[in-house]
Amino acid sequence: MPNNSSRDSYISPDQLCVGLYVHLDLNWTKHPFSFSSFKIEKPDQIAIIKKLGLQKIRYTPHKSESDPLEIVKNPSGSTDKVSVPTGAAPAPAQDELHSEIGASKERSTVNEKLRLIDRMSKQAEKIIECEREFLVLIRALKLMWQNLFSNPESVTEQATQMVEGLATSAMMESEIAIHLMVDKKNGTDIYSHAMNVTVLSMLLAKEMGYSFKDIQLIGLGALFHDVGCSELPRKIKEKEEPLTAMEKDILQQHCRKGIEICNKLELPYESLQIVLQHHERVDGSGYPDKLVDKQISPFAKIVAVADAFDEICNPTNPAHGHSAHESLSIIYAQQRSKFDAKSLTALVHCLGVYPPGTIVMLSNGFLGLVVAVNTKRPLKPTVLVYDAANIKNQPIVINIESEVGLTITKTINPNQLAPEIFDYFSPGKRASYYLKAPDSQ
Repeated sequence: MPNNSSRDSYISPDQLCVGLYVHLDLNWTKHPFSFSSFKIEKPDQIAIIKKLGLQKIRYTPHKSESDPLEIVKNPSGSTDKVSVPTGAAPAPAQDELHSEIGASKERSTVNEKLRLIDRMSKQAEKIIECEREFLVLIRALKLMWQNLFSNPESVTEQATQMVEGLATSAMMESEIAIHLMVDKKNGTDIYSHAMNVTVLSMLLAKEMGYSFKDIQLIGLGALFHDVGCSELPRKIKEKEEPLTAMEKDILQQHCRKGIEICNKLELPYESLQIVLQHHERVDGSGYPDKLVDKQISPFAKIVAVADAFDEICNPTNPAHGHSAHESLSIIYAQQRSKFDAKSLTALVHCLGVYPPGTIVMLSNGFLGLVVAVNTKRPLKPTVLVYDAANIKNQPIVINIESEVGLTITKTINPNQLAPEIFDYFSPGKRASYYLKAPDSQ
């Protein structure tokens, strides 16, 4: 009968048996198991744990299906043998060949962990650098908008250079782009929105196979897609309650006002179409001209998707914002018929079913934060795992595709997380996790 105590206890390696829920108090890269906390399912796992050199092993009684083996001592006080409870058996002796094969697999697993940690470390470095670059670009864009009328030629030159730089930037990697978009510290003002839409639009165009020149034209149009809003009354732009019919009419004028401004900048025709048509919808429900499908510029269709996605992620009131996963779900469930199918498919391909930053519940009960998308198998992303028993050691990063039987059961709203878990998954914290040396304790 398993012990139902909720407190962890310690046992010696000789007491291990199938059914125990154990915790390996080691750096994650120092053992070959996917998780540092797990229930022992087979004798081979016991043999591996014994080779780790731990003098004592922590286990959780109430999560275990059996009790530890009992150490039987002879009259002299020395250990004689281990008694085996019903349903459990000590690990069988392995022959030399089996042992060599097992050791090779263990080394391979540990090496794969190190490669994954190295990839996440490099990704974290890119994210930190791109965050700095992103904030610099937002400030530069704000200055551009302020100089639209006084120095339009210079603004056009600066904007063209900015888009050219973006086209070859690390921001064109989907994980980084989504990280920047959903990171609220980058702001939710009109300039941040313009940068978010620009980066995502260019990323979608790249995913759809557009040429380098076309990607730049799309970026240039996206950069100024809402410039007409600069002439709208602030009370309308920032109003959180539903707009009146008159207010809607005023708001919808920003597309034509944007064209008037961008004509002074002498933007390319393809970019001007984006400014005018980014609120048109393929079903004819958009504005300002209620265009339908093929009447809308292909470039404007791409920006329309990026614009709608960011508005759901980052509304005027940040408290009403949604995660990338929720925003994608809302577009598909409520607005799918309004957007170009190819552009939406590209959005899903870039973001995955579970975009970076999504909190998920795994089938083994652990919580994870999606850190990388698997474009070939979107239901199998890479996740950073929260294990309360392991937070002082090397963070656990799992490629779900490599884990037999492991799945995502549901997504979790970050606001529902306990403070310590929310803190663990915060952007700054998780970047610092990856940057730790793999052998740090």
